[in-house]
Amino acid sequence: MADRPELSTTAALLNTVQDEMRGVLGAVDTASLDTLATVLLRARRVFVAGEGRSGFMARAFAMRLMHLGLNVHVIGETTTPAVGDGDTVVAVSGSGTTAGTVRVAEQAVKAGAEVHAVTTAPDSPLGSLAATVLLLPAATKYRRAGEAASVQPLSSLFDQATHVTLDVVALRLANLLEVDNDRARAAHANTE
Repeated sequence: MADRPELSTTAALLNTVQDEMRGVLGAVDTASLDTLATVLLRARRVFVAGEGRSGFMARAFAMRLMHLGLNVHVIGETTTPAVGDGDTVVAVSGSGTTAGTVRVAEQAVKAGAEVHAVTTAPDSPLGSLAATVLLLPAATKYRRAGEAASVQPLSSLFDQATHVTLDVVALRLANLLEVDNDRARAAHANTE
């Protein structure tokens, strides 16, 4: 680290991560965010899927959608109903090759649902199953050609970009649905 001044202090690390995020978020096609918001507005029900840290980002998104009043479920939870016609599945996988997430997408398509991918790899198995792809050109654990460079380990940059961009989709939905903080707070868990 001594030969890398951008990693020598906590302040330098924070600046580096901010710079990495600016680079990725600046390359996101905002029209794809609007498209996803529109898709979610017309969905009968929304399901989210993802494994590992991508799964955590998907779950955070599901919580945001619930606060906005959407009928949303997390694939793999014990109370998740069957996916079917008119449903939308938002599947998150940095590589687009995560076996469990790809399997969910395959089964959802067979059941008549529409899959929308959040990934770095539009030509991946997940991307090829998806009706739309939210492309996040961020580093993953594989460090493939075309991914943004990152000092952060594994898929941290992808995870951060996923969280922020899906929060922007939720904010866009909040605007379209006229859900303000008070209305969202009313849907927040009250058993904490």
